[in-house]
Amino acid sequence: MKQEIIKSLTKNFESYVNKTENGIEFWFARDLQNLLGYIDWRNFLNVVFKAKTACEISNSRITDHFVDINKTIKMPTDRQR
Repeated sequence: MKQEIIKSLTKNFESYVNKTENGIEFWFARDLQNLLGYIDWRNFLNVVFKAKTACEISNSRITDHFVDINKTIKMPTDRQR
């Protein structure tokens, strides 16, 4: 049973993957927020901060794993936000 759950979660996780022109895989935090069941962004942001801290503690460069970006969305009045 556990393997079926893991396969299902992995498939769901992989369905959110994005790729750069060079084939590097990445995920948007907003997508991961929903996938992991966080309703409020502020609660998920705490998870992101903890993950960045874990990178620091393990002597990994945060910039190798996290890129701070803002995604623009089209507003109903043709404005961007």
